[in-house]
Amino acid sequence: MDLAAARPCVLGIDLGTGGPKAALVAVDGTILSSASASISTTFLPSGGAEQDPEEWWTTIVRVAREAIAAAGIAPEAVKGIGCTAQWSGTVATAEDSSPIRPAIIWMDSRGAGEMRRQAGGFPSVMGYGLAKIVRWVRLTGGAPGMSGKDPVAHILWFRSREPDLYRETAKFLEPVDWINMRLTGQARASYDSITLYWATDNRKLDLVHYDDKLLRIGGIERSKLPDLVETGAVMGHLAVRAATELGLPPGLPVVTGSGDVHSAAVGSGASTDFDLHLYIGTSSWISCHIPFKKTDPLHNIASIPAAVPGSYLVADEHETAGACLDFLATTMLAEDAGAQLADSRQAAPGGRSDPGSTGRVVTGGHLDPAVYEKLEETASAARPGSGGVIFTPWLNGERSPVDDHTVRGGFHNLSMSTTRDDIIRSVYEGVAYNSRWLLRAVESFIGHPCRRVVFIGGGARSRLWAQIHADVLQRPIVQATDPSMANVRGAGLLALLSLGLIRREDIPNLVPLKDPVEPNPQAEGIYMPLYREFLNIYTKTRRIYRRLNG
Repeated sequence: MDLAAARPCVLGIDLGTGGPKAALVAVDGTILSSASASISTTFLPSGGAEQDPEEWWTTIVRVAREAIAAAGIAPEAVKGIGCTAQWSGTVATAEDSSPIRPAIIWMDSRGAGEMRRQAGGFPSVMGYGLAKIVRWVRLTGGAPGMSGKDPVAHILWFRSREPDLYRETAKFLEPVDWINMRLTGQARASYDSITLYWATDNRKLDLVHYDDKLLRIGGIERSKLPDLVETGAVMGHLAVRAATELGLPPGLPVVTGSGDVHSAAVGSGASTDFDLHLYIGTSSWISCHIPFKKTDPLHNIASIPAAVPGSYLVADEHETAGACLDFLATTMLAEDAGAQLADSRQAAPGGRSDPGSTGRVVTGGHLDPAVYEKLEETASAARPGSGGVIFTPWLNGERSPVDDHTVRGGFHNLSMSTTRDDIIRSVYEGVAYNSRWLLRAVESFIGHPCRRVVFIGGGARSRLWAQIHADVLQRPIVQATDPSMANVRGAGLLALLSLGLIRREDIPNLVPLKDPVEPNPQAEGIYMPLYREFLNIYTKTRRIYRRLNG
């Protein structure tokens, strides 16, 4: 039997902050093969964070070819391509699709000042001009964050600081839309990928369009934005040059791309309305699909167009989660991280380079798995509560449930009796306290208490972290069987859905999950007092951080 005919599949591409993955995803949800690689990030003074799009592309080509070869199938078995990528980034491109400059990624906060000036006005509400915030919320479901990390802020900063390059720019694209342009030659965005430009009327999901007044109040030129394509559509076909590089037949359908939040919601299997998932990778979020448009500006949560046609998705984010473990290992426990990391991993997000330097390049990807195993083993030796030590995981500011780009992380309540085990465990627990803070806001937002939380991302490989989250959240935690593949699986499932090879109702049965990790009722008595003080730490220190980092 011809394998290509018997088991059609799609190529899923996931560009994470640490590097890309590629996978062949079959119609039954099985990942036939996968490959991944690391890329580098340059952190710059004043909150800059950039990556090289050409490095993205060459690395994507390499891992895609590896995955295709490892699958042992004929290229003709691949029926289409679906992409996902780190969201809230900005690629300035020339007419020929080449990047004008390095991409500004989601961690970059240099546009905060420009965003505050653009969004302000009289009368003012939470720093926004009243007329502006009303129109943003009414039409888009949200508004640009004041942290400067949305693409609209990136563009404003770029126009102000690099005006010559700004004039040369033909289009500004999200990372996933730039990848799709390299695949197809078409500069297009989907209704969901364009959301963080805050320039589209999202009230009718089948008629999303740019709004002239939103463009004016955001300070964005329509001519420099891509045309829009309906979510879940074929946005183009694989161009000859890209096909040659990938080793695939030209003309393959390429479906609309999505941000990582969107693909994770599908790849978690928690694709039914109000079914929550928790993602922990470099960053973190708690999200689900919902059937309505809503905004909570106080907690920086909104429902936005989902990658699944006809649905909205809850959007929120924690800036650093898994990155806190990397920071712990490479900065405070360097001998455990291994010599392979050396000095290249010693910079933390948010501009730790010397003010006069041009920036520090940080290698992408993750630590050696043995490092995580050692961290987990050490953390498991400490008692729940970490001897009263509280870690605040705000190493690059925060977005939800507070939008605060100046707040920073720290260890609190250290004493002479504090052990190394306590310090390491407190990082796991601090991220979980942050998750509880967000869960409280999300459950209020959707109007439903959750019955369980599906756990995905690299952090979900940790049984200890799953148990800590179950105990802190007091909710069953369900780990995905292969949690680090959720985004690329989601990209593949969305491609299969767009091509009519699966239905939305099939998705929960196509993602394998482990048995639930149940919360320990006694743990609440340990963690609740610490969680309350965790919240107090933010309340009492936020003004200090604003003075130090504003």
